[in-house]
Amino acid sequence: MSRPLTAVVIVPTGIGAAIGGYAGDALPVVKAMAQVCDRIITHPNVLNGAQLYWPTADTLYVEGYGLDQFAAGQWGLQPVHQNRIGVILDQGIEDDLKTRHIQAIEAARATLGLPVTDYLTTDAPLGVSLQTAASGTSWGTIANPDSLLRAAEVLLGQAGVNAIAVVARFPDDIEPNALQAYRHGAGVDPLAGAEAVISHLVVRQFRVPCAHAPALAPLPVDPDVAPRSAAEELGYTFLPSVLVGLARAPQFVRPVQSRAPEQVWADQVDAIVVPASACGGSATLSLSDRLVIAVEANTTQIQVPPESLGIPALRARSYLEAIGILAAYKAGLDPAHLNPHIAPLRPTTLLHP
Repeated sequence: MSRPLTAVVIVPTGIGAAIGGYAGDALPVVKAMAQVCDRIITHPNVLNGAQLYWPTADTLYVEGYGLDQFAAGQWGLQPVHQNRIGVILDQGIEDDLKTRHIQAIEAARATLGLPVTDYLTTDAPLGVSLQTAASGTSWGTIANPDSLLRAAEVLLGQAGVNAIAVVARFPDDIEPNALQAYRHGAGVDPLAGAEAVISHLVVRQFRVPCAHAPALAPLPVDPDVAPRSAAEELGYTFLPSVLVGLARAPQFVRPVQSRAPEQVWADQVDAIVVPASACGGSATLSLSDRLVIAVEANTTQIQVPPESLGIPALRARSYLEAIGILAAYKAGLDPAHLNPHIAPLRPTTLLHP
């Protein structure tokens, strides 16, 4: 190709995606897809694996609200060599649990060399609450969003950071059946919807990279935890993968007449890969005129297929098949022709004035 093959990979948060709805279980998908694509743009829900992570070259870690703005052409992505990260800690976190998170930050600095420079405790508890919709998807609210925004403003203005990690205290009284289902790989992440609200607030207000890690009391040992959920069972914090992602997350830039050559804009996106039942998101709709690959194996709790929205998607039975479609596209082939049933050539009638 004359330019890099750029793909956007989306697994919406809090909808019980069979792949990407757990603890970093979509990471292998991105690692494999990166062997075909020159550049992948995706969001923290796809890449965060609690204490596990795997940085992939030319994979851009973009918060969900920022990704929507990018897809709509409102913001561009400016790749960076390194961000200065600040961490916001919820005042509602107990002293011992707060110490554990500070130790996790220090470990990320000392062991991984990550550029985390400052942390700040909010001036009031954030007051996160969790909700479940009738469809089974998760969402949540924050009682004191102004406290979160004040903390972000101080870190950005006084400490000079340009990326923010947020650690909010989440309720421990999660509905037992929902929690059990999630730990056993059969339910919806009960935290994900509220996490998205937190990062969206910061990105919308300040236009900087942001991601969230929940603070929770450790759960009792369960020998039957599913492999897809096991990354969240390893310790007191989910921060490491968040800090790794933010360290090189691209900055957001406004449209200008002259673009820097290294910047990435929506008109450079070739393909978008989404679960086949979750095609109604803002980014998917904005990029629906590209190669849309709808992956059937990644089932979710919602039913918004591309056909119901008039999106001419190419369905893939699995992510392995999606990677093959991208390989064919990169080779300059029509992926639809790599099967025994090819639609006939259509005649076009010449219209006379």
